[in-house]
Amino acid sequence: MRRLPVYLLLDTSGSMTGEPIEAVKNGVQVMISSLRQNPQAIETAFISIITFDSTARQVVPLTDLASFQMVDIKASGTTALGEGLKLVATCIDSEVTKTTAEQKGDWKPLVFIMTDGIPTDDWQSGLEEYKKRKTAYTVACAAGSGADANLLKQITENVVSLDTADSNSISKFFTWVSASIGVTSTRIEDAGKEVSGLGELPPPPSELNIVT
Repeated sequence: MRRLPVYLLLDTSGSMTGEPIEAVKNGVQVMISSLRQNPQAIETAFISIITFDSTARQVVPLTDLASFQMVDIKASGTTALGEGLKLVATCIDSEVTKTTAEQKGDWKPLVFIMTDGIPTDDWQSGLEEYKKRKTAYTVACAAGSGADANLLKQITENVVSLDTADSNSISKFFTWVSASIGVTSTRIEDAGKEVSGLGELPPPPSELNIVT
C-alpha cells in the first residue's frame, strides 16, 4: 500500500504559551478525529508531528491514523525554524519509502508549517536541506501579527496567514488542513494523482488569508 505521509511542523516557542498552544493541541486532535471518519484518509494518510522551539524534535513519528496518539506539547524557548526544516528533511529520508524499479514508493509527502514568529536560527541552511527533498506541496501558515509571511514565501509559494493566533483562528486552520489531507487522499485513491498546490485544495475559511 502506498502511504500519504503528512508532516506537521509546529512552532512551540515561548510566544505560543497559553491559548495558542492549547489551540494547536486541540486542533490536532480534531483533525485526527475527522480524518478517521474519512475512508480514503484512514487507508492512506500517515501523520507525523515535529515541533520546534530552541531545538526541533519529532514528537510523533510517521503513524497511521488508527494508532495515532497525540503527545503533550509545551511552549517555551526560541524559534529554531531552520532546525525544524532540517529535521523534516531527515525524517522524510528515513520514513518515506522511495519508488524503485521493483516497487512504487509512498506518495510525495505533504508538509504543513505553522509559526507565530520570526526564526531565531540560521533558517536558510535548514531551508537548503529541505529543498533537496521532493514534496507534493508545502503549506506555511503565519499565525498572528508576529509572523513574517514574506519570509515564509521563501520556503513555499503556498502561504496562508491568520490575523490572530487565538483558539478560533488556529482551530479553523487545522479544520482546513484536515479537509486538505482528505481531498488529497481521495484524489490519490480515485485518480492516482497528487495534488500540487493551493488551487486544488478546499477553499480556506474566512479566517485564513491566502498570501499572494
